[in-house]
Amino acid sequence: MICALSKIIAPLEILETRGDASVPIHGLAYDSREATAGYLFFALPGLHVDGHEYIEAALDRGAVAIIHERELSAYHPGVCYVRVVDSRFAMSPVSDAFRGSPSRSLAVIGITGTEGKSTTVWLVYRLLDLAGKKAGFISTVAYNTGNGVLPNPAHQTTPEATSIHEKLAAMVGNGLEYAVVESSSHGLSPRYNRLGNVLFDVGVMTNVRHEHLEFHGTWERYRDDKANLFRLLDANDHTKTIAGLHVCVPAFGVTCVDDGSTDYFRAATAMPVYTYSMKSPGAADLWAQDIRADDLGATFSIAEADSARHEARINLPGDFNVENVLAAILTVSRLCGIPVANLAPLLPRLEPVLGRMTRIDSGQPFQVLVDYAHTPSSFETILAPLAERSKGKLICVFGSGGERDVQKRPEQGRIAAKYCQVVILADEDPRGEDPMALLEDIAAGCTDLPRENRLFLIPDRAKAIRTALSLASPGDAVLLLGKGHEGTIDYQSGSIPWNEIEEAKRALSEIGYCGGKF
Repeated sequence: MICALSKIIAPLEILETRGDASVPIHGLAYDSREATAGYLFFALPGLHVDGHEYIEAALDRGAVAIIHERELSAYHPGVCYVRVVDSRFAMSPVSDAFRGSPSRSLAVIGITGTEGKSTTVWLVYRLLDLAGKKAGFISTVAYNTGNGVLPNPAHQTTPEATSIHEKLAAMVGNGLEYAVVESSSHGLSPRYNRLGNVLFDVGVMTNVRHEHLEFHGTWERYRDDKANLFRLLDANDHTKTIAGLHVCVPAFGVTCVDDGSTDYFRAATAMPVYTYSMKSPGAADLWAQDIRADDLGATFSIAEADSARHEARINLPGDFNVENVLAAILTVSRLCGIPVANLAPLLPRLEPVLGRMTRIDSGQPFQVLVDYAHTPSSFETILAPLAERSKGKLICVFGSGGERDVQKRPEQGRIAAKYCQVVILADEDPRGEDPMALLEDIAAGCTDLPRENRLFLIPDRAKAIRTALSLASPGDAVLLLGKGHEGTIDYQSGSIPWNEIEEAKRALSEIGYCGGKF
């Protein structure tokens, strides 16, 4: 794709332009290493590095235009410089324009919440697919733009705007009609504006808990940024051209009525908001009752406000997945006009998300589960029912992200100590922090666990996993939390490759269990 710079910067409030704005642009980059001939480079200020310091590197690689905030010490002939107030904010409208506003040609479902986003994105995508709809998705774990499901290599829930619009454009090019987009608080915040130019038709809120206060400052700001998804529903008329047809896409919100922020999100949009529940029968548009959970999933009844009832089975471990499935069914039913009765028989065919309650079975006489849980509320959600059903002790390995919300660390420790007989603290992503000091922050919440007996601080995650397995007896459950699908552990010195599932299988093999199932 090639566009004149003047066309794609038209939506911006420009402070100053130097050079020829008619220059053709062949691509967009915010990392100088990805710039090449004919590219537009965004100089973004950041936490550790400033993109303005890499402008010359981008030019050396062939960039022909620069979007920047600061006055520069040098301006080169043959290069167009566009100065704006906020380079990062500008990236969204420019990316949208460069890719031809792809969300105008897709029914777009955004899914936000503290927990359950990735799983709900996957479930909505799979239900659409199983119902015969042409759908793609973008999540923390993976994405599909029409060429099959591929792992997401980035350590970001919502990619930068350049990637978002590139993937949406690929979906349109591959003939897809629906896009399901995981929408983080960072992506929805006007400070980053990653999703500011996506024309959402449906907004789903799973829950709002305690997370990312290092970025938002307060829980109220965190919730308000998430509610931008519902505000964006009012930002377009939902008239789109999809697969060559002019259509008006149904526009609405979906929330869990059991969450205390439901009314807040309902007030954020003029569109109708539908609700689901697994705790408040009769208080929602769709709810679950008679839930019978087991180690492999759950059987339950789906109830509708019109008194209709449908028997359902999901093969997704974790009681909380009943809630995620309700959100997916309600969304797909209302968007596509498919009766719940027609969707319920599809539920047993839904697969778990990799790294979300992933069970590893190598023939060992105890359970090994890998999950991405990394917040106090997600610990409570996962550990409480496991502790209730477990025949033996719970052994938990986890850490906490460096340079992230420090308030949650002792609370993670407190909840783990409440339900687990053994807690092993290990590196998750220390980033620029001292790993052992970070683990001590978590350990402050484990006051009742004696060290080197029930509480261990082992920064080396591979060693920590092996310690956990060595302590497991028949009937126990070993929980590896916090990494899930992620492919690296991030340190101050850089990232090291990591695969939690493969590491657990290797560790099991070393002690004689080689079945290799998961």
